[in-house]
Amino acid sequence: MNQPISRKQHGFSDLSYVPLALALPSLAGFEDEEKAVAVTRFLAGNVATVGLFTRAEWGAVKKIPFKAHLLLDIGAGVMAAASPWLFGFADNKKARNGLLLLGAMNIMAGALSRPEEMPEDTY
Repeated sequence: MNQPISRKQHGFSDLSYVPLALALPSLAGFEDEEKAVAVTRFLAGNVATVGLFTRAEWGAVKKIPFKAHLLLDIGAGVMAAASPWLFGFADNKKARNGLLLLGAMNIMAGALSRPEEMPEDTY
């Protein structure tokens, strides 16, 4: 599989994802759907926390291997995409589609990033 996203580019996508996930309920007009808002906050917190602990240029603690980070992204994406049905807000079209979008973004970022570990001598 051609994976066009480098580790550094993936870091930029993570940093962009967090504010988007936090703003999405207001941007898409589903701020009254409490469960969906909670899921977007969880996703933003998850991406920020995992990013801070990842062995990559942007990681502050550098404990999680980048390959594990990518698997966590895919898992979060699956959870995000399933959340409208898991938490009972699938009838809210704006919330459902917003979470499907966030899920797709997570899955694509995880699947399309090259699993290149950061050399140990650089951290």
